[in-house]
Amino acid sequence: MQALMMPAPLQIAAVLEHAAHWHPRTEIVSRLPEGIIHRYTYAEAAARARQLAHALSALGIKPGERLATLAWNTHRHFELYYGISGLGAVCHTLNPRLFFDQLVFIINHAHDRLLFFDLTFLPLAEKLAPHCPTVEKWVLLAGPEHLPAGSQLPGLCSYETLLAGQPTAFEWPVLDENAAASLCYTSGTTDQPKGVLFSHRSTLLHALSACLPDCFAASATDVILPVVPMFHVNAWGLPYVAPMVGAKLVLPGPGLDGASLFELFEAEKVTFSAGVPTIWLGLLQFMRDGQRQFSTLRRTIVGGAACPPALMAAFENELNVTIRHAWGMTETSPLGTAGTLKAGQDALPKAEQDAILAKQGRVIFGVDMKIVDDTGQALPHDGRAFGDLLVRGPWVVSDYFGAPNPGQLTASGWFATGDVATIDPDGFMQITDRSKDVIKSGGEWISSIELENLAVAHPAVAEAAVIGVASEKWSERPLLLVVLRPGQTVSKAEMLAFFEGKVAKFCIPDAVLFVPELPHTATGKLLKTQLRKDYAGYQW
Repeated sequence: MQALMMPAPLQIAAVLEHAAHWHPRTEIVSRLPEGIIHRYTYAEAAARARQLAHALSALGIKPGERLATLAWNTHRHFELYYGISGLGAVCHTLNPRLFFDQLVFIINHAHDRLLFFDLTFLPLAEKLAPHCPTVEKWVLLAGPEHLPAGSQLPGLCSYETLLAGQPTAFEWPVLDENAAASLCYTSGTTDQPKGVLFSHRSTLLHALSACLPDCFAASATDVILPVVPMFHVNAWGLPYVAPMVGAKLVLPGPGLDGASLFELFEAEKVTFSAGVPTIWLGLLQFMRDGQRQFSTLRRTIVGGAACPPALMAAFENELNVTIRHAWGMTETSPLGTAGTLKAGQDALPKAEQDAILAKQGRVIFGVDMKIVDDTGQALPHDGRAFGDLLVRGPWVVSDYFGAPNPGQLTASGWFATGDVATIDPDGFMQITDRSKDVIKSGGEWISSIELENLAVAHPAVAEAAVIGVASEKWSERPLLLVVLRPGQTVSKAEMLAFFEGKVAKFCIPDAVLFVPELPHTATGKLLKTQLRKDYAGYQW
């Protein structure tokens, strides 16, 4: 028997139209690469997204065609999210921090027809163009006054010229909710980047679950500033969450340093933010240096890498800001878990609460997960057994875009994340390592993440990495690499002594090296593959 409900498909354009109709005066504020602050409303944003749809139609853009963006978090990028997907085309966000050859590969693999870029990326666009024959038109996300004289970019025009004179009314096509809406490639640290193709349905279901109280807890009373870039898995869904609930949206552009962020947080009265740990470490130092306090910011989500407990404690105790973990990956759109307490846990001693919140959190509705051993057998959720983490759900990838062997990625019905994790009886998941980063020493498994979190809790340490290095006696032993804070010193013996009593003796690294910096991926994660290569011949 079929239900008697209206068969309205889930469509991305409907989110912005909802905000324009029911929250028409709520603001979107963005800092542009040109150095100015742009301010307008959801009603005005929707009108410009419709103008963009008209312009794309006039250029002959067809459903399913990929249009690339090389842009910061700004109002124009926000319009591209809705105008491109709403028309039925695919919004393909490019990460400018990837290696040049990776960007060339991604653009050509996706067969992007148009590429929209911010002024900051003009030199990069001019360098890319000769290698990207599928791109017919390069659109500068600025006014015509910023167009470079004598540029050889094919079909170069300004975004404002593209929109000028287009009607502000547009009848959005009725799309299959399973149609592709956006495309994001993984950072490809061990292989070529892989494309994850999101649908209208997956995007809206993901945003709805993200809004829930035990995840982002977003509402129309919030002022949301996504520090996480819009080229990082659609800014974790926040460009959809904010208009869905009618929250004011603040977009920071390229200014992600402590001073620039603090200025926007205070000027726009931001209440909620999200980003990777390195951003918050830099902001914490800026706040400490000037003995500053936030007047409105009260909560933030940290993902992309494990958040050191010391960072969570510093924000709570020094700045009165709650940091909560979230876990996910490009292949999960990205949200899989969020770290909030369950009923009764708020009565536990503070140390026990902190231990729970130091984990990556529990699954949000729409995601299922399990841990398995090397044979694929499910392991108990006892908080002690750890194994390979598998996930499934309506916003989890089923296959990679253009995969040479389609159907193999999730033939089991589950996606293998590559993470090693535990799950406790209350459902809290904790990443103990990436499967390739676990250190296997004398038959015992050592978590590099746990050691890194402990190391950065030392007051002299800015950043730390732990890798396994070959040992004749133990097969592998942990090597600690430390970046010190400016002006700080600590001896190797003192650094290693810092671990005593905090982990089992066999887990304590055998050696520590102080280095000026550590390599990172384009998404800010420690590049362990490079470290293992650099220190493969380390002599104990």
